[in-house]
Order: sequence, then structure tokens, then C-alpha cells
Amino acid sequence: MTESVKDKAESATGMLKWLWLTTVVVIIDQITKLAVDGSFEKYERLEILPFFNLTLAYNEGAAFSFLAGAGGWQRWFFTGIAVVVSIMLVIWLRKLPKNDWWSAASIALILGGALGNLYDRVAYGHVVDFLDFHWQGAHFPAFNVADSAITVGAAMMIIEMFWKPGSAK
Repeated sequence: MTESVKDKAESATGMLKWLWLTTVVVIIDQITKLAVDGSFEKYERLEILPFFNLTLAYNEGAAFSFLAGAGGWQRWFFTGIAVVVSIMLVIWLRKLPKNDWWSAASIALILGGALGNLYDRVAYGHVVDFLDFHWQGAHFPAFNVADSAITVGAAMMIIEMFWKPGSAK
């Protein structure tokens, strides 16, 4: 039995159609960062709820400001990592079976977050963070929409490992 042209095209591109979700994450991430960066002074805070503020912070390091004060080399180091990981995620997405929407969504979210923060790092030399959760004077490190997408995508992958044991790709 021969495959139709549509089936051949779908099998060649895997789940690349999920790049729409990646695009949505990058757009929302960049719009929110621009809005906060254009409205706040660095470290200015606006209390939204008793446990949540909007604030403007610049992160020159990685997660939780890891290596933030390393002297500048970390900008290009983390840029390189983000580029390599993004390429690997696109390849992984392309190789997914066309019915594996859960994995596709999780990869697309992680990719969108990686690209959103990659843009900041290349364009500004730092990542713009603005979501500030706190409790009784203790603040969780500020983060952004891209970080949230990465976290949700990673959580989805972890859930999948328990949901479908042996499904690690």
C-alpha cells in the first residue's frame, strides 16, 4: 500500500505543526517583558496580591541567577547552550509520531521558553524577569513567561514518565 503525499509530508515533519505553540510562548513572553521593562525602573515593585508583585529584574546568569556575576562570559555560554538545546528540541519534535501530542506540547513549551530567553540574552545581554512571588518576607527568584513555559513543559515530561512508563524517547 502506498502512502499518500499528505502522509509522507506529515511523517517527514513529525510534529513540527506544534511550533505554533512555541511561537505563541515567544510572543507572549516578549510582549510582557517589553511592557514591564518599559513601565518599571529596575527593582521597582508593584504589589498585585499579598504574595505576588510585578518587579523588574535583569538576570545575567541562568536559572536562579546562577553565574550572574561571572564577568560576562556566561552570556555567550548560556546563549550557546540555548541554541544547541533549541536545535535538539526541533529535531526531537520533528521525529515524534504524529499522534504524540502530549510530548509535542511539552517540547514546544520548552522550546518557546528557551527561545524567549535566548532572544533577551542576545539582544540585551540579560534576561528580563518580572514575576515575583513571596511569602512572609521570603522571595522566590523573579522569573518570566518563558521560564514558566519551560517549567510547565518539563513538568509535562515528568508526568508522562509516570503516566506512560517506558515512554522516554
